[in-house]
Amino acid sequence: MFKAFRNVFKIPELRDRVIFTLLALIGFRIGIYIPIPGINVQAWQAALGGAAEGAIGGFIGFFDVFAGGALSNLSIFVLSVTPYITASIIFQLLASIMPRLKEMLKEGESGRKKIAHYTRILTLVLAFGQGLLMSMAANNYRNPNLSAPLFVLLATVSIAAGTMFLLWLGELITEKGIGNGVSVLIFAGIVSRYPTYAVEALVGLTPLEWILLAVVALFIVVAVVAVQISERRINIQYAKRVVGTKVYGGSSTYLPIKVNGGGVMPIIFASAIMTLPSMIAGVTPTSVDDRLFAIGSPLYLILYGLLVFFFTYFYSSVVMDPNEVADNIRNYGGFIPGLRPGKPTVDYITKVMTRVTFIGAIFLVVIALVPYFIRGASGMQQIWIGGTSTLIAVGVALDIVQQMEQHMIVRQYEGFLKKGRLRGRR
Repeated sequence: MFKAFRNVFKIPELRDRVIFTLLALIGFRIGIYIPIPGINVQAWQAALGGAAEGAIGGFIGFFDVFAGGALSNLSIFVLSVTPYITASIIFQLLASIMPRLKEMLKEGESGRKKIAHYTRILTLVLAFGQGLLMSMAANNYRNPNLSAPLFVLLATVSIAAGTMFLLWLGELITEKGIGNGVSVLIFAGIVSRYPTYAVEALVGLTPLEWILLAVVALFIVVAVVAVQISERRINIQYAKRVVGTKVYGGSSTYLPIKVNGGGVMPIIFASAIMTLPSMIAGVTPTSVDDRLFAIGSPLYLILYGLLVFFFTYFYSSVVMDPNEVADNIRNYGGFIPGLRPGKPTVDYITKVMTRVTFIGAIFLVVIALVPYFIRGASGMQQIWIGGTSTLIAVGVALDIVQQMEQHMIVRQYEGFLKKGRLRGRR
């Protein structure tokens, strides 16, 4: 392990990418502590402390985890990249039903750039809308020297600008750093809260509860790693072709279908959407709505599980289109043994994808909901966000390690994952 870390800094390109990512995350964490103009931070934190004891407390804690603590400070990064995630969900759903967007995706890099441009525009609109609502909610805690309209204007612009800055920073991390930039920012926000959770757990838990918490955390980490690297391999053979005096093809390879093809995105999408019922419950006057939609309630768990299940299938279909895969296999002269090219190949790939993704979807739902059941059975409040946050943190961390592994394998250096290294040489 230590040798692998030393190897990272022996490769100039990889070293520069790692350093750039670390500097970007430092900038992100600094921005967490920059409050929006005109806010009375002490009054805001006191109000949040009182709300945390009510029915909306679960939503506040849940949202603050994904914002990396920005909600507690009402910083310029308070929305984090949530508007971008929402915009991405909207366009990916539209792409599955609108022929025009489907055609854009088939255009390759140029089509993806167009959709990315539209996603940024929608992100800006959502950031202004959510920033306006956030500013109006914080209006009672502004500095008395500022008028209400001026405070709302400054706060809205600052929040929207903070979101777009994070989106730009995430794109830079993707291009010049390690990992998917947006996922890395979410990962950094989640991990930054772990020391606080550890202190709270140390003070509030008994030794037996500590052991149970450690066992659950270890189980989730090991299970997520196992599922993230698991795949179903479909054998593909290529026919021999004689061109002049040379013979091409005749080789055999495989098509990998990952158990969790969507990675951590199904959890991120489901979590982003499930903040809405809790937000609505927080502004409704009846306690019945609070009980129905509060985080950890039966209805919340049912909706959350269904969304995770749906987005696992949806995102896997976005990542791998059976028709496109079958066409690529045929165009390169390949075939699946025992199957004719065309519809039989598409049907077989679809069947395998459906079965494999079902296992991944059930796994994600179980892992996401287990901490809530343990919390309800044991009363351990410190574990209420454990499943979701650990899924995202471990998934993103594994993706980062695998990308670093690829850089080291190309340059004949020993990586972090010996199995991954052996697989990469096949």
